[in-house]
Formats: sequence, structure tokens, C-alpha cells
Amino acid sequence: MRVSSLTLRRVHKWIGLIIGIQLILWTLSGAVMSTLDHETVAGGPAATPEPPALPDRSAWPDVARRLGGGDVVRVALRPFLDGHVYEVWTSDGPKLFDVASGEPVSIDAALAQRVAIAGHGGAPRVRSVTPLAELELAVREHELPIWRIDFDDEGNSSFYVSGVDGRLLERRNDTWRTWDFFWMLHNMDYSARTSFNHPLIVLVGFAALWLAITGFWLLFRTAWRPDFRVLLRRFSKF
Repeated sequence: MRVSSLTLRRVHKWIGLIIGIQLILWTLSGAVMSTLDHETVAGGPAATPEPPALPDRSAWPDVARRLGGGDVVRVALRPFLDGHVYEVWTSDGPKLFDVASGEPVSIDAALAQRVAIAGHGGAPRVRSVTPLAELELAVREHELPIWRIDFDDEGNSSFYVSGVDGRLLERRNDTWRTWDFFWMLHNMDYSARTSFNHPLIVLVGFAALWLAITGFWLLFRTAWRPDFRVLLRRFSKF
């Protein structure tokens, strides 16, 4: 089927408008993200407490007894707040035990709050401590259970602590939320905000390629024809 130049120009015009709007969004979002301070987006200066001294590890037999001879995949000793814990990976997932006493460590609201305050780097007031019922965009790449600790600070910070191993997962604030919004515009993933391979951005990419190809074709097919005729007439006089 033959498509006339006029019809192609009309299609080219409207697709060019759509792609042009997206190009503006790409440029705007890239400019905003590049101007935001990286450290602030990452949550601000993190606290760096001195690691506590290694404790007596004679409680390990009590830990082994509590495990009941289960399938232990790996054991690690790591600092936790003002002490240390054994992090034991079993077929049921990781479990924490206090190194000094051998008692199991459960990440409840009070303990999650202590972890968040220790990682803040300031002395803010805690506004709320909430267990997440479902994953939020701020922790979209993690798994439940997770505690959310909201601070009454300048950046309206929200820290997220794992309910399994007590690690501080993410430190979010208003600057990060601004960055994440423009990141969504940039990669066009309006739901999860993680993928560069979703169908929409692939479609826009191929549409931009089609726009460039048809633009060159129309340029040589129609736009320059009168200019070529003028040049030929002038050269024919010599």
C-alpha cells in the first residue's frame, strides 16, 4: 500500500509531538536528578558508631541447643546496636541470637526504633513506628516483614528496618521522594519504577527511531525538492 507524502507528514507531525513531549520529560527529569545532592538523596550523613568490643562467645552451645540440631547453612557474628548477635541461616531463614546470653533476638517495634535512631546520625524525635502490611515504593526491592520508622526532622525522614535480621534497609526523605518521582518520569515505569525494559519505553524508543527515519525521508522527498529545482535552473544557465 502506497502512503502519500502528505499523509506521512501528518502522521509524522503527531507522533513527533508525542515524542517531543517525552523528550522534554527526559531532559527535565535528568536535569532535576543531576542537581539533587547525592548524599541527601541517599538519606543524609549516616551515623558511624564505634563497633562494640567482641564479647565472650561461650553461649554458642545454648544457641546450638535452641536450634535443635536443625539444618544450619551459615553462621555469622556481627555487631548489633551496642552488642553482637549470631546470625544463623537455616532452612527456615535467618535467625538472630544474642552472643552474650544465647537468647533469641526478635525485631519488635522498640528494637526497630533503636536501630533506626542509631543509623540516623542526629537526635530527631520519632513520630511513629509502623509495621508494613505491604511493600511501599521506598522498599520495593526488599521483602516483608519491615518496620517503618518516621522521624520528625527537616527532611521528613522514614527509615526502614528489616523485621527478620534487624538491618537498616533504606533511609528515605523528601529529597529522595522528589528524586524518585523524576526517576519515574525518566524511565517511564509508572508502577514499580525499576525497569528500563517495559513495553512502553520500548515502544517510545522505536517510535523515536521511526520518527528519525521518516523525517530524513520526508526531508529529501519533499522539503528539498524546490531547492534542488532552483539550483538546477541556476546551474543550467552556465
